This record gives sequence, C-alpha cells and structure tokens, in this order.
Amino acid sequence: MENNTAPERKKRVLSLIQPTAVPTLGNHLGAFKNWQSMSEDYDCLFGVADLHAITVRQEPAALRKQSTEMYALLLSLGLDPDKSIVFMQSHVPQHAQLCWLLNCYTQFGEASRMTQFKEKSQKHADNINLGLFAYPTLMAADILLYQSDFVPVGADQKQHLELTRNIAERFNGVHGKCFTVPEPFIGKAGARVMSLQDPTSKMSKSDPNPKASVSLLDTPEQIMKKFKSAVTDSEACVRYADGKDGINNLMSIYSCCTGKSYEEIENEFAGKGYGDFKVAVAESVIEELRPLQENYKRFINDTAYLNECMAKGAEKASRLAQRTLDKCMKKIGFKQI
Repeated sequence: MENNTAPERKKRVLSLIQPTAVPTLGNHLGAFKNWQSMSEDYDCLFGVADLHAITVRQEPAALRKQSTEMYALLLSLGLDPDKSIVFMQSHVPQHAQLCWLLNCYTQFGEASRMTQFKEKSQKHADNINLGLFAYPTLMAADILLYQSDFVPVGADQKQHLELTRNIAERFNGVHGKCFTVPEPFIGKAGARVMSLQDPTSKMSKSDPNPKASVSLLDTPEQIMKKFKSAVTDSEACVRYADGKDGINNLMSIYSCCTGKSYEEIENEFAGKGYGDFKVAVAESVIEELRPLQENYKRFINDTAYLNECMAKGAEKASRLAQRTLDKCMKKIGFKQI
C-alpha cells in the first residue's frame, strides 16, 4: 500500500544581519560557523538587513558597497543559494508593507520600552528619527512575513523577539490565525568571544580600538599581530580558571577552531609561555578563516554572479512574503483585486 502523505515541512529559521561593518571572529564562532549545518536541518532564509541600517545616517555609496560585501560574505560561509534563500531585505518590498500594517497593531508603550531605542537615542542624539523608534516593528515584519518558526537572537535582541510574539498573538487574537508565533532558536552553542584588549567585554565590530577585534577579512599578518598583542595575565600558565579572562578567551577561541578540549590545550602548552600560545591561537584562526576568505575573494569579484543570486533570492523571498501579506491584508479588510 503506497504512502500518499506529504513529507513534513522543515521548520523555518530566519537570520538577518546588518551591513554596517565587516563581522568579527566573534560573530563567526558565535553564530556563522553553525549556519551551514543549520541550513541542512532547517528551511532557512538568510538576509542582509539594509533597511534596518538607515535608522542611522549612511553614506549612499558606502551603504551600497557594504551591503554587497555582506551578501558576498553570506555566500562565503558556504550557504547554498539553491538550498536556502539568501536575499537583500530592500529587494523585498513586502517587508516595508507589512511593517506599516504591524505598526497599527503595536502599542506606543510597548515600543517606547525597548532598551535599544533608548541606548541608540543617546548615541545618536542629533538624529532620533521615527524609524529608530519603529525599528522593532520592522524586525517583527521581517520575522512574521516568512512564518518563521525560529529566530537566532543574541541577548540584545531578545526583547525585540518578545515584542514580535506579542504583536503576532495580538493580531491572531483579533483576526484569527495569520502569523506563526516564533520561538528563539537554540542551536549548537557557539563560542562567546571576548575583546582581545578587554576580555571582560564581548568582541564587537563597533569597538573603537582596532586591536580589540578580528575582522573576518583581516589578513593573516593582521590576525597574527592582534593576537600577539592580546591582553593576558602575569601567571604565564595556560589554564582555564577564574580571574584569567584573557587566557580563558584565547583558550575558548583555540578550542572552537581546533576542536580540542581545555584539558588537551592545557597539556599541549604545559611548560610553554604565552608567546607560543598566542601564535598557535592566531594560526588556528587564520586556518579557520582561510576558506571563507578565499570564497569571498572569488564572489566579490564576480558581480554578475552576485547579482544573479540576489535576483533569485529576492524572487523566492517575495513569493513567500506575498502569501503572508495577502492573507494579512485580507483579514484586516482591504479590498483585493
């Protein structure tokens, strides 16, 4: 007897990244490293969040260049544009359309409680625009547009995901089931990579100290130099322990790049100084990033291929997005033709 049941749809995961600066080693080991395997297990959409970038003033040529570079970087991670949807947010106008609809289902008090708005308002006091305030509603539109089951979020975005869930539940409560209520994605734990100059704070692409973070596109020479100047301690013993934030950070990076346990690392560097250890960590990072950098050089110099991938990604994303938008507009009561 033949089985006519359709195969169960994979759960859908959405990941977007802003094109404001080249991501760091922290982004890679904390999240990107797992994206390729995630794309095998889930129905994935990966996008460049260029609409989000303009809440802060951008120089037009720089925004175009950085958005293209970020798109090339996504492909360089090994994401297959035939298996996953890899797209540019601004190429899918339904994001902005759904955002307006959801603005009307978002309470002013909810939006004003977002801590990121308060922080960015202080940082950009000369440009506290409405887009900055409504940014979380655009994020909700991004997520709900694709009926996303899961969204990988860092600590700074948990509040926004909670707002997205509230908006979805409110809309569904008023109009009946329309949106999937998303959950945070808890995947394989990535490394939490700290600053090389202040190992008590997270490595950040916006750190004003160029020695503090490793960019994914840093040359081997730059990577080696940064690790050699990394902050450690005076004990000169490679071991994982409280109070050894600098060494703990380097051990975490080395473990993530080599697959070695902390115990194996301690044994490997027993009796050796920090100089040897820093060089080994730098070399492991250089090898970790080598395939990504080689892919990136190939993609960034092939404009025709990038444009082709962007067009295909936009077409696939738009097709999914339009289904949700039509359903949403019908439920609200817009006359459709």
